[in-house]
Amino acid sequence: MSNSLFVVHVHVRVRPELVDAFRSATLENARESVKEPGIARFDVVQDTEDPARFVLVEVYRTKEAPAAHKETAHYQRWRDTVAEMMAEPRTSRKYVNVFPDDAGY
Repeated sequence: MSNSLFVVHVHVRVRPELVDAFRSATLENARESVKEPGIARFDVVQDTEDPARFVLVEVYRTKEAPAAHKETAHYQRWRDTVAEMMAEPRTSRKYVNVFPDDAGY
């Protein structure tokens, strides 16, 4: 099987006093996101040295799935809820899966 999964890393730096609120809203979004058919995995990781830094690791089954994700009510609720929590604009990097192969998801 070819490796066709589309992976997005979203880098977020949150205002320090809002870390707990951001984490709560983001976990709610992640729990709903993994229910989407186009999402193979949705991880939320927090920096051990700077707890205000997070990376969302989003693994999509197709390149079209991220657009579908952004149309969901849970994503839009998350986006609107966390907008004022950001210490700086979030950034993202896009990748293609290499290992494990797609069947490993």
